[in-house]
Amino acid sequence: MLRYAVIFFVIAIIAAIFGFGGLAAGAASIAQILFFIFLVLAVLSLISGIFRR
Repeated sequence: MLRYAVIFFVIAIIAAIFGFGGLAAGAASIAQILFFIFLVLAVLSLISGIFRR
């Protein structure tokens, strides 16, 4: 999932360079959402790993 967030972030940067503001904003928001989902899942995995021991 972090991989997809990075891909959408790169798409947003490239779109912003070429002047596609709407596409850049959409890709950046998707990247942000995926990154926060990744963080939540990583924290949950860390917490569940601690309690399993």
